[in-house]
Amino acid sequence: MKRPHRPLVAVAAVMLATAGLLDTWDAWVARTVLPATLTDTSVEMVDRTGRLMRAFAVEEGRIRLAVPRGGVDPRLTDMLIAYEDKRFRRHNGVDTRAMLRAVGQALWSGRVVSGGSTLTMQVARLLENSGTGSARGKLRQMRVAWALERRFSKDDILHLYLQHAPYGGRIEGVRSATFTWFGKEPHRLTEAEAALLVALPQAPEARRPDRYPQAAQMARNRVLARIGADPTQAPVPRTARALPLHAPHQADALRAADSQTQRFDTTLSLPLQRDLERLARIHASGQARGTSLALMVLDHQSGEVLARIGSPDYSDAGGAPGFVDMTRAKRSPGSTLKPLIYALAFDRGLAHPETVFADRPTRFGSYAPQNFDGVFRGDVTARQALTQSLNIPPVALTDALGPERVMAALRALGAEPKLPGGQAGLAVALGGVGLSLQDLVTVYGHLAASDRTLIAPRAAWQVGDILRGIAPPPGAPAGLAYKTGTSYGHRDAWAIGYDGQHVIGVWMGRPDGTPVPGAFGGAHAAPLLFEAFGRLKPQLAPAPPPPPDTLRLATADLPPNLQRFGPAHGAGTGPALVFPPDGARLGQADAVVKVAGGVLPLTVLVNGQVVAAQVRDRQIDIGQLDLGFSDIAVIDAAGRANRSAVEVRP
Repeated sequence: MKRPHRPLVAVAAVMLATAGLLDTWDAWVARTVLPATLTDTSVEMVDRTGRLMRAFAVEEGRIRLAVPRGGVDPRLTDMLIAYEDKRFRRHNGVDTRAMLRAVGQALWSGRVVSGGSTLTMQVARLLENSGTGSARGKLRQMRVAWALERRFSKDDILHLYLQHAPYGGRIEGVRSATFTWFGKEPHRLTEAEAALLVALPQAPEARRPDRYPQAAQMARNRVLARIGADPTQAPVPRTARALPLHAPHQADALRAADSQTQRFDTTLSLPLQRDLERLARIHASGQARGTSLALMVLDHQSGEVLARIGSPDYSDAGGAPGFVDMTRAKRSPGSTLKPLIYALAFDRGLAHPETVFADRPTRFGSYAPQNFDGVFRGDVTARQALTQSLNIPPVALTDALGPERVMAALRALGAEPKLPGGQAGLAVALGGVGLSLQDLVTVYGHLAASDRTLIAPRAAWQVGDILRGIAPPPGAPAGLAYKTGTSYGHRDAWAIGYDGQHVIGVWMGRPDGTPVPGAFGGAHAAPLLFEAFGRLKPQLAPAPPPPPDTLRLATADLPPNLQRFGPAHGAGTGPALVFPPDGARLGQADAVVKVAGGVLPLTVLVNGQVVAAQVRDRQIDIGQLDLGFSDIAVIDAAGRANRSAVEVRP
């Protein structure tokens, strides 16, 4: 029997041995336990178009902004591969040729000339936070690199590098780097910017542009030269920019309410927010030490908040606790609730803009309010009373409406009022309730939008028409519907205004509630309101036309019950709704109203609409009521009213 040729046996043996080694190597790589590839990234808040407004640090104060797929300029990735790892797309994680070259150069020169590490090996080092100084460490990086290449695509590995690469200090990831060194997102870079970002991770501390600009510039130019581009003498950035910190109180509130979300998308507008923050700091600088301010902008057509400033400075530098969000703090609203009270009264037929009130010393039980200046004006119309911010008429209306009805209206409009004593009294009309700037802006937004949430559009329009008639100071926008307010003891100064599209609210005061002597809404908050509108838009949006059912008459032409508010001399008691009583449940049949007391003739309103007028009978048929809840009001000739809230069931 002929024996096999010895050389063939040797080749076969080598092949078998090689196959065995490959199998062993393959199994070794397969058993590799990879480090975590999903690391925490900074929680972000962005504006309505996705622009970064604030980012929170991760562990140990690091800033690691999430790098979006496709969000990096291809110029950078192409330059990175060309400079760091030309065969990145072709090797399996370890470039054997580059490794052998690095070993040969080290043996020849007696020092390390090139590292031979691929981008995949650098990713392995970054993920494990391991050094490169030992053979054992290098072998571990090679093993992890081979394992990464088996489990991830090349683009995935490149993305991991861009997410974890260090760029000096506590900055990790290319997106954090572009914000720090260039103040922008990484999707559009110059050639010089891209080259600096390629060079920095190799020695992030030794090449930090803010500390070692010459070293950073030389490293950047070496990258440019390596890829065949002309080096530039353009200076590198000398300052590490702070990451955006806009609307920080809003970001704090969102994160406190939801600790799981990584990115909070808001309706805020970054350019407007940034502009108004600068404006707020300017105004605050001229105030007494310890004074803070807050400002909000609402698009009342869409319901979107466009800007929110909780304090002029997110620190204690100005003597006030700037970390306190004063858009949400409950404060006395002063006179800023008066427009709502008039709107409720107009809606329920208790008064009209031309209804006459007696502004004179009046006692409501033990409560005897006075005007801010201590002077009474005598007979005035509701329009004049609101324009001059007199106190007796809105307190009288609150007495007729009932303080709890005012409180219910605030809640229905989205506010969260806080009563200091737990029980609503007539002082609510003059600021005796806790409301935030956010509450007031929300309420005014409903008035401005005339959205039928609670108040008929005609009543909301009538209030807006009065507020637009307040003569603005020189330089202020004409036609703005606005109201100012000052709380007791000069603790809070307010100004809230709106046009056909936007509402802006301003609060000024001390967060601890101590007085600010001499602070008035008109003198201190209103100028900021006017200037904020000027920053928001070049001209005001026009006011809507009056709704068709708006009664636009002089006092003498109004129905008798609307000409003057309050009881006539010798008129006795006001009307009483004998039937239906408040809270009654009725079937869907013709409803009959029975009235006792009051001065004839009577007027009956259902949900603010007149259904019977000039009636001289105390039993009135008002027809069928719609299913659901209805508000029935009866007004006598002296202008006094009573009402019942009923529910109609089938």
